[in-house]
Amino acid sequence: MSNVTYLAKLGELTLKGSNLKEFENRLVNNVQLYLETVKARVFLRAGRLYIEGPESSIPAIEYTLNHLIGITGWAKTIVCEKNIESIKKAVMQTAILAKNEGAKTFKIDVRRAEKTFPMNSYEIAIATAEDVFEQKIMTVDVHKPDALIRVEVRDRCFVYCDRNTGRRGLPVGVSGKGLLLLSGGIDSPVAGYRMMRRGMKVECVYFHAYPYTSEEAQKKVETLATIIAGYGVDTHINIIPFTEVQMRIKEKTPDNFNTLILRMCMMKVATMVARRIKAKCLITGESLGQVASQTIENLEVTESICEIPLFRPLIGLDKEEIINTAREIGTYETSILPYEDCCVLFSPKHPVLRASVEEAKKIFDSLDITNLLEEAYEKREIKRFAARDYVAENFSVQSSQQ
Repeated sequence: MSNVTYLAKLGELTLKGSNLKEFENRLVNNVQLYLETVKARVFLRAGRLYIEGPESSIPAIEYTLNHLIGITGWAKTIVCEKNIESIKKAVMQTAILAKNEGAKTFKIDVRRAEKTFPMNSYEIAIATAEDVFEQKIMTVDVHKPDALIRVEVRDRCFVYCDRNTGRRGLPVGVSGKGLLLLSGGIDSPVAGYRMMRRGMKVECVYFHAYPYTSEEAQKKVETLATIIAGYGVDTHINIIPFTEVQMRIKEKTPDNFNTLILRMCMMKVATMVARRIKAKCLITGESLGQVASQTIENLEVTESICEIPLFRPLIGLDKEEIINTAREIGTYETSILPYEDCCVLFSPKHPVLRASVEEAKKIFDSLDITNLLEEAYEKREIKRFAARDYVAENFSVQSSQQ
């Protein structure tokens, strides 16, 4: 069986200085984790990431490159010998494939890293474009081509069509670990994804109030965790039984403060989980002014009880922007399934809009709820979701030989 080669261009990490190697190693390690159950070779060379494997590994490799954070683009590439005839043949093959996919115009872009090659970049471009043009495969457009065919002359020659956009950002894991408060809604998965793009390893915590929230609601959140793991290599979800906590809040809290006090309790337990897993921050999907609990005054109340930093990556986005990202990463259709989480079910009709920290803390302290929160934390259930498991279950796999 013949092998295939994929090439990916590195993104923001190339701007790093003395710690560049750390970022590169993390990116390669992430790819190897995705492809742990697949026969594939992964390596970096001269600012390019290469993945080589048998044809049976194509679905797994393309899944990985579609989810891998830290690259600007990727392509399946033809590898050929370092002579002009081999390069011309590879360019013709690539042009025909591009035409079959609907391209009508093309441009050749050459990068000659191997300076001993007898032709310069311009000469290679002219020689390779000539056959494509003369055989009327496509016409030339140097400004806005449908197909940009790239030729890279290195230790070997790589010819590919630059048509797959990568997921920019830093490799997951270079910026520490954060704990995401994951609900079944649209916002929190997007918040986790945005932090992953800044290189953060994201773990999750979910608050479940059975029987007021159904088993379907929990399964919905677990599905979201699976999708998140596709971008973050893997994740753990800590499922916190919160029924007794919510009942205490319902019984002893003024109705208009229910949601706000619930948020404070969640932050308290989430901090316990974060300290246990050595996460350096909490992450939420809050957006300023989106709902009553997200006025600036109420956000201040929520944050006042946190003992570690609280990150809100969506704070300045509107709902449409958040939904667009949710659609892009594949969480939207799951998030809109009609299974309500505990926040929605216990929401008051007329929530407080501008609470003061002093008043909210006074109500919180009056609940005498510390023991219940600690008990909920101790009863947590932990589940792991890994991209490699998704690859193993959905694509042709073989023994790892990396």
